[in-house]
Amino acid sequence: MRNSPLLLVLLAFAFAPASAADLYVAPTGNDAWSGTLPEPAAGGRDGPFASLERARDEIRHRRAAGAASERYIVHLRAGRYSLGRTVQFDARDSGTPTAPVEWRAYRGERPLIVGGRSIRGFTMHEGKILRADVAAQGFRGVTFRMLLCDGRQQPLARYPNFDPQNPYGGGWAYVDGKPVPMYSEVPGEDKRTFRYAPADDRAWARPEEAEVMIFPRYNWWNNLERIASLDRSTRTIKLAADCSYPIRPGDRYYVRNVREELDAPGEWYLDRAAGLLFFWPPDGADLATVLAPTLRNLVELGAGTAHLTFRGLTFEGCEGSALMMKDTRSCRVIACTIRNVGDYRGNAIEIDGGTDNGVVGSDLHHLGRSAISLAGGEQKTLTAAGNFADNNYIHHTGVLYKQGVGVSLRGVGQRATHNLIHDCPRFAIQFMGNLHLIEFNHVRHVNLETADTGAIYTGGRDWLGSRGCIIRHNFFHDMLGYGMEKGKWVSPHFAWGIYLDDNTGGVTVYGNIVARAVRGLIHLHNGRDNTVENNVFIDGTQQQIQLSGWTDKHRYWATHSPTMIRAYESVKDQPAWRKMPRMDLHPRDAVLPDKTIMAGNSFARNILYWRNPAAAYVAQRSFNFSRNAIDRNLIWSAGQPLRTGVKREGLDEWAAWQAAGMDTHSVIADPKFVAPERDDYRLQPDSPAFALGFQAIPVEKIGPYASPDRATWPIVEAEGAREKPAVTH
Repeated sequence: MRNSPLLLVLLAFAFAPASAADLYVAPTGNDAWSGTLPEPAAGGRDGPFASLERARDEIRHRRAAGAASERYIVHLRAGRYSLGRTVQFDARDSGTPTAPVEWRAYRGERPLIVGGRSIRGFTMHEGKILRADVAAQGFRGVTFRMLLCDGRQQPLARYPNFDPQNPYGGGWAYVDGKPVPMYSEVPGEDKRTFRYAPADDRAWARPEEAEVMIFPRYNWWNNLERIASLDRSTRTIKLAADCSYPIRPGDRYYVRNVREELDAPGEWYLDRAAGLLFFWPPDGADLATVLAPTLRNLVELGAGTAHLTFRGLTFEGCEGSALMMKDTRSCRVIACTIRNVGDYRGNAIEIDGGTDNGVVGSDLHHLGRSAISLAGGEQKTLTAAGNFADNNYIHHTGVLYKQGVGVSLRGVGQRATHNLIHDCPRFAIQFMGNLHLIEFNHVRHVNLETADTGAIYTGGRDWLGSRGCIIRHNFFHDMLGYGMEKGKWVSPHFAWGIYLDDNTGGVTVYGNIVARAVRGLIHLHNGRDNTVENNVFIDGTQQQIQLSGWTDKHRYWATHSPTMIRAYESVKDQPAWRKMPRMDLHPRDAVLPDKTIMAGNSFARNILYWRNPAAAYVAQRSFNFSRNAIDRNLIWSAGQPLRTGVKREGLDEWAAWQAAGMDTHSVIADPKFVAPERDDYRLQPDSPAFALGFQAIPVEKIGPYASPDRATWPIVEAEGAREKPAVTH
């Protein structure tokens, strides 16, 4: 039926955008002015506000006076806004779907929001070390662990010194004693006490002020703990709290916040009692840019806040998180830059709960922990949160916490799409929970400081994780890893591409390109019911695929079975979970007749291509051939024998593998990539992969894309491990 003119008029009226009310904030503003002018009027009678809080309160006031339907836009002029306290928003500050509230940069300007103060008045102290009285500048009684100069974080005075020529492998001391194999159990080990080597004996007047950055036992992540006591007679350091794992001989560490160790350019030390800052500035440093944080978080959005957007702003200089959203709805961070924020526990952006909140087109870098943390949804009913991270450029995460990632997804139904992520100490993307979508991301040069790692990681020790998640059309390459081999610290080391750990179940891995990882391109660690199809796997150093199953005697199975049973029984009767594939199997019935557990995995229509003659096709253990399907793959090893680890008299390893029922319809042939030497893994039209049902991967969609909602375009990628690889020793 054709719409009448009257109906069209009514519809246009109903869906027309609400009228906008513009407010302005400027560093040259005045909170006594009206905030309705973008710059001061002649004579200083009126002009923009000076503070974000004044603009927020003005909107609240207007709404209380009856202007609730207006769409508010707060324009921030260029310049620096030094916050005296965290700016907090709540439900009163919300917009609506047709009238959102937007805080944005004014006409392409770049306002900078910082959670700290400048430090001035430096005088010569001794040598190249300067001194400033910070107590007189508002810092009395304030402890800060971050100092910025020229927009860069400066190293807190430490031993050994930071090594800029070897930023990942240099600058460490090592716990004294005879090394113990990492995976050997030693009863009664200490988690907070260790001995240092004689060569590392130092005379410190205030060791109780110092902090130890240490990787205890496993080279998975680090702890940062204060020294409780130091005994030079026994060369023993006792920390104020336990580390994650026992501290063992050979573990690497450094000690920071020690006045006597201020002996290198960039280092600094705060004498809190005296209110004095000591700083050895780098050559050519602009002392006018020195800044120290005074806030934990910059901006917080509380429960009920909705339809609130930040656009085109830069956030810097706090020791917690730049933006925190708790139980919010449809809030956005768009085209922003967040840099130099976060201590060991501080992220760039935390979205905890709520629905449809997103980080879009932003540049996030040099962060104490993670860039974007997404959580929310309800697992029992599989209610999705729909929080997302799209089109962001993320690099140099985990400055202090070495499990800091680019994007973390927890709960149910988050999305990470079209992000470029590099230079992370461990994973680029970590996900836990259900129904997450990870798609069109470009991840490179990660796993720089840890071992037993991958570009993307999840685990399933509760039986439910990470069922329903999809990893699709991503490009993961150059997963490095760093760790100890035969008495030397080396890289690459102990890293995979896609890492489905500890009983992960029900994940779909489709259409990804995964290139160059030392331990393999995908690892299923006792994985169950996972689908791995239509991927391109390139140049795994040791093997291309690793399949590591458990038996019923494996300690993880024994330890976590009660948790798996409880979790399964908590959801098995829920309607949403009944629709989840393979949820008809109770964990207590998962052990197969041969006492293995890994089952239900499908690996088909993938392309596997490697040139190293020492590399294997697959490594497998505790793997039931009849309960997992591997077939119709295209395999090319440059004519070298295909090693599978399967032995059968009279047959080579490939023939024995096929006799076990694997790859019986697979093809050994060159896939005919367009230009593999340039990482161009598109297929030529006559590729034999198409006859196996392989679908072309839309590589042109991978990574960030041009958009008015991008902070920068084109993206200029920062220097990192690609340009300055770790130096082994």
